[in-house]
Amino acid sequence: MKSSKMVVYQLLMLMAFSGCGGSGGGSGSPAPSVTGPSVAGNNVMSVTVNGSLCSGGTSDVNKPCVSVTVCSPGTGNCQTINDIILDTGSYGLRIFSQALSVPLTQVSNSSGSIAECIVFGDGSALWGPVQTASVILGNETAVQIPIQVADVTFGSLPSACRNASAGPSNPQTQYNGVLGVGLFAQDCGTSCVNSANIGMYYACSGTTCNNGTAVSLSSQVINPVAALPHDNNGVIVQLPAVPGGVASSVSGSLILGIGTQSNNAPSGVTAYGADQAAEFTTTFSGTQYVGLLDTGSNGLFFPSPSATKLPACPSPNAAWYCPPAVTDLSATNSGAGGSPSGVVPFLIGNADSLFSTQNGVFSEVGGSAANSFDWGLPFFFGRSVFVGIDGTSSSLGTGPYWAY
Repeated sequence: MKSSKMVVYQLLMLMAFSGCGGSGGGSGSPAPSVTGPSVAGNNVMSVTVNGSLCSGGTSDVNKPCVSVTVCSPGTGNCQTINDIILDTGSYGLRIFSQALSVPLTQVSNSSGSIAECIVFGDGSALWGPVQTASVILGNETAVQIPIQVADVTFGSLPSACRNASAGPSNPQTQYNGVLGVGLFAQDCGTSCVNSANIGMYYACSGTTCNNGTAVSLSSQVINPVAALPHDNNGVIVQLPAVPGGVASSVSGSLILGIGTQSNNAPSGVTAYGADQAAEFTTTFSGTQYVGLLDTGSNGLFFPSPSATKLPACPSPNAAWYCPPAVTDLSATNSGAGGSPSGVVPFLIGNADSLFSTQNGVFSEVGGSAANSFDWGLPFFFGRSVFVGIDGTSSSLGTGPYWAY
């Protein structure tokens, strides 16, 4: 199963921002906001973690938000939408229908109107039609691409998507969409070109959407960065360090392209090749795990080395770690081919104590994962992380690769 791209497309995606702890109503005064260096250029998008581009409830933790402009295809009828989750663990733009006010064009094939079911790593899902939109990232040229409009009222939900989120009015959602800028261009690739039974794409006739369908690459939901005429070989996520491990909000940048302009030239970073599941190897506490870098996960998620060293928090935060004191740890990342390798030190604090403060940004939160090492958003604080798209080249090599 690990040889298939479908592993990453359906399992290693956004970890939902649900009611795990809180960023409001806690004790003490909130920590200051942290702002990274300003980066100029048409290929720069602002990123705020629990900041001005975000909205939603006070239970959100480490929520990275961007703003995307969506237009009716080929027109100037456009809408700018905030509260879009930046996700390096998925591919493509997905927007809840309630947040969308401009009309789009339905994508169809010979079997009917195309809809999609995407299942995220926490078991939640998004369901809805695939529609064509003109999408603007930063001040780049608009690109006309298929996106997913998440809408549980569209046709009949297939059984695989019965856990689909209803949208931004749902208190367990608290975002308007997802911008997937990970290592691949399409969200399924040749697997969905060659088979109708992958479980992602469906053909709808009237209100019936139970039939899986094969979908050409041009009709699949695409990573918008890969569609740009320039700056299309990857992205750089730049977020400042979080002094003391907590902040009320953080502001940084998403830079489009790698080595394509003066503001995105690689310097002082090491590239770690990824496989066709967007994974490399992370060795932690003497055991090798599949590793990935994922802004859409709001903590570091990995197996505990011992229940004494990293005990789980009491309910309702049992998915998080609550050590009695801040714990100093390290793991080693290796490229998918075995090299290069590099040690990554990190800290894990008591999630209950952190969540009880009036803050929403934490660089020292982690939780349990069974058989993988998910370097979520805390990994990105204080780093420039390069995401090299599959089959494209830069001075760092040919994608897919992560570099930092």
